[in-house]
Amino acid sequence: MDNGMCFHTMEAEEVIRVLQSRPEGLTDAEAGERFGKYGANALEEGKKRTLPAMFLEQFKNFMVIVLLVAAVISATVAKETADAAIILFVVLLNAVLGVIQESKAEKALAALKKMSSPHVKVRRGGNVRQIKTEELVPGDIVLLEAGDVVPADMRLLESASLKIEEAALTGESVPVEKVTEPLKEKDLVIGDRKNMAYSGSHVTYGRGVGIVTQTGMKTEVGKIAGHLAMAEDSQTPLQRKLNEMSRILSIGVLLVCLVMFAVGLLQGRETLDIFMMAVSLAVAAIPEGLAAVVTIVLAIGVQRMAKKNAIIRKLSAVETLGSTQIICSDKTGTLTQNKMTVKAVYMNGKLMAAEEASAADGHFRQFIRAIMLCNDSKMDRKGNEARLLGDPTETALVEYGMKMGLSMEETEKGNPRVAELPFDSERKLMTTVHQSPEGVFSITKGAPDVLIERCNHILEDGNVRDLTDEDRKAIVKANKEMADQALRVLAVARKTLDRVPETVTQETMESGLAFIGLVGMIDPPREEAKEAVRICKQAGIRPIMITGDHRDTAAAIARELGIARTSDEVITGSQLSALSDEAFNEQVDRYSVYARVSPEHKVRIVKAWKHKGKIVAMTGDGVNDAPALKSSDIGVGMGITGTEVSKGVSDMVLADDNFATIVHAVREGRKIYSNIRKTVQFLLSCNLGEVFTLFIATLLPALFSDHILFPIHILWINLITDTLPALALGMEQAEPDVMNKPPRDPKSSFFADRVGFNIIYQGILEGSLVLIAYLIGRQYSPETATTMAFVALGLIQLFHSFNTRSNEESVFRLGLFSNPWLIGAFLLSALLQLSVVFLPFLNGLFRVTPLTVGQWLTVIGLSFLMIPIVEAVKWIERRIWNRKAQ
Repeated sequence: MDNGMCFHTMEAEEVIRVLQSRPEGLTDAEAGERFGKYGANALEEGKKRTLPAMFLEQFKNFMVIVLLVAAVISATVAKETADAAIILFVVLLNAVLGVIQESKAEKALAALKKMSSPHVKVRRGGNVRQIKTEELVPGDIVLLEAGDVVPADMRLLESASLKIEEAALTGESVPVEKVTEPLKEKDLVIGDRKNMAYSGSHVTYGRGVGIVTQTGMKTEVGKIAGHLAMAEDSQTPLQRKLNEMSRILSIGVLLVCLVMFAVGLLQGRETLDIFMMAVSLAVAAIPEGLAAVVTIVLAIGVQRMAKKNAIIRKLSAVETLGSTQIICSDKTGTLTQNKMTVKAVYMNGKLMAAEEASAADGHFRQFIRAIMLCNDSKMDRKGNEARLLGDPTETALVEYGMKMGLSMEETEKGNPRVAELPFDSERKLMTTVHQSPEGVFSITKGAPDVLIERCNHILEDGNVRDLTDEDRKAIVKANKEMADQALRVLAVARKTLDRVPETVTQETMESGLAFIGLVGMIDPPREEAKEAVRICKQAGIRPIMITGDHRDTAAAIARELGIARTSDEVITGSQLSALSDEAFNEQVDRYSVYARVSPEHKVRIVKAWKHKGKIVAMTGDGVNDAPALKSSDIGVGMGITGTEVSKGVSDMVLADDNFATIVHAVREGRKIYSNIRKTVQFLLSCNLGEVFTLFIATLLPALFSDHILFPIHILWINLITDTLPALALGMEQAEPDVMNKPPRDPKSSFFADRVGFNIIYQGILEGSLVLIAYLIGRQYSPETATTMAFVALGLIQLFHSFNTRSNEESVFRLGLFSNPWLIGAFLLSALLQLSVVFLPFLNGLFRVTPLTVGQWLTVIGLSFLMIPIVEAVKWIERRIWNRKAQ
């Protein structure tokens, strides 16, 4: 049917006419014809990527392509099969790790399909029948009752106290009471279309009848599935920085290789020798182990975060969360407990917090008994376990009564219900009649403004007296005070009866009542969330609340959590719809709370912040959150209350649904990014040292041999003496003030904050020390010179790993043994490096020769010089930095 139809504004008869149906339902022939026209009431499955396709995608990185070319040349032209094998091993390992992560990614649409109920009751040809949900067509008349999953979008024709929980679709924490009357406004958000029922929502109370308006992909859930298919995955900051680094390295390698090739030709060297030297240079310049090291460092972070209930689905999400500047969070179940709780009561002329009331007070006990009796909640007992079933508002009242010492079973047993007037949206009241040893009485609860009009008495200290104007003003004032705190307020009254009435009517049962008190409830914020918000703000991260709840409720929760200070920071979905994208992009930083929003609004909010260049995280648990989760830089799903849809599109899932877990993730993410920068600085400075060594040796052939270092030397050092210390650097502890700093600018270069300068000078320093070692060794023999250069290069890099633990702090102040992983990596790598020289069967493979004690002391002394020289530079940098800060 027409997607643009405003069914919620039509009379029920008009909807039936437009959909060419009738109250008794479609015939089988009509249903079959429509099934052929509209298709199955099911969501389309997205096109799945195959494992081979995902595997091939891992080789699109330019750095990987250069490495593959180097491997082919090493194996075919230079006949260096060992070099080629090592390069291919690293490339394949990285590809396999990437496939393992990505193969788990796209399961959202399959999860959406599981939300549908397998069968549904319909009227077909005047008879009630049960059919498969997928066979439902527009125009079908559907019967709904408590416990059903709504199978398609529908306009309600009948409603008997029907309440539908739409939290997964709208974010509203309280089930919506449904009506059948047409609504006047066309542009209503889903949560306000109270005469509609939407696919995937749950019937919690009452019963109803509806006519199907949309099925399959045209339902609201189907539209969300479409958004998921259209939403593009964005690169994380780390991916962008590594790609930027790859381009810089690749261009630099090509230029240096061309220069070396030209210099070699001018010097009259053989073309093949020059070519192989260029290959050696390419191998030296590109950090083969970088991708694997970064992946492993991230994986270590993933394991740590899993222990703190943050489950990472994509490795790069760890770093991205660490750089997040905006966290857009759903309210219900994420910032709040998703559980209605009594917060305040008013009785005997006093407004007090719920916990201040005393169970010893006789008046209060009457009040508690009343809210437990006028209640349809049921206790479900299974073995030793018991849980309350029913409307969240009513279960909250029973839980409060039990908390104050009353037993639900004993209260009901001593005051059995003998008659009732069910809740009705027009009356806004519910009345139950009870028989007790003291006599017959009725309890009425409902909207305060309606109930007070039905009262002419008031219960004071357990005794009934006439209700005065002053009493009414006091009740109205207390009601307003609770409402201003965004509490949902109910009034409770009672009436003493002579006998059980033969007929229960509104006129006889809901008049002449004695007012007992008011009760105020709210879905309270998590205590952990309050502290998490504070730490987020301290860390320069702005939390944004996005909810389907009403403006006042959202504002009150936001103020309590510290997300917003004034109501000016709150905007509703309707107000947002009235703003153009350009206007909203300009104003987005004015708002911290979004109330009564739809899924499309959430995506707009995320995109508006991204338009400002911010790194945006989105937390959520419902179907409605899925498009925004996928559109954000990092989606954070809820593991307990979250739908499979939200978890399927998330980069990270919180196993405990605790907003505070995000704080741990942010801390870990910041630490990991810092450690990755240290790792990259270490690897690139080491590789630059290798490039500098080879480049200078090529330019000055009179001082240095054609083979100062062989390709296998470079790869051995890059994969053994580089990789292990680099991994150990990824295990560095977080700096104490890591959560006192603002998020880094996502536009800033990976080489900012002196990282680029350090890479350059430290690389040149390493290369210079290697060249000195070679020149000293040349006094003995060419083989000794090459061996001393090879050993020095490895040991220099091992000593240098201690320097890169911090760009500011002295290694001696950090403590030489505060990172035991680095000590272990140093010892193991040094042992492997020395074994090449000490073990005869490796001498031939690596083309090295044993060294004397004096030669060893020379090499070790030159290598250790890296630490004091870098320490001196750090001291100078600290002096300059502190002076600038002043």
